Amino acid sequence: MPPIAWQKSSYCAQGEACLHVASTWQKSSHCGQGESCVHISATPQTIHLTESADPTQAILSATPTAFSALLHTLKASPNHG
Repeated sequence: MPPIAWQKSSYCAQGEACLHVASTWQKSSHCGQGESCVHISATPQTIHLTESADPTQAILSATPTAFSALLHTLKASPNHG
């Protein structure tokens, strides 16, 4: 499992002591036992995605708006599988 994603408060100015919020990772509900799965960690400002087969090497981070656009694009794409 990847380390917990920490997010700095959006009210924090440069160089100030700030509050950080931990977001935990959740496994996809479509993942079967023992399969390589997508994990997601979300805060109000950032969505983080990783894969369980390589949890610390490839973490994709996006704003909620960009993540929503990605999901809409994926849902609209024809299934090539």
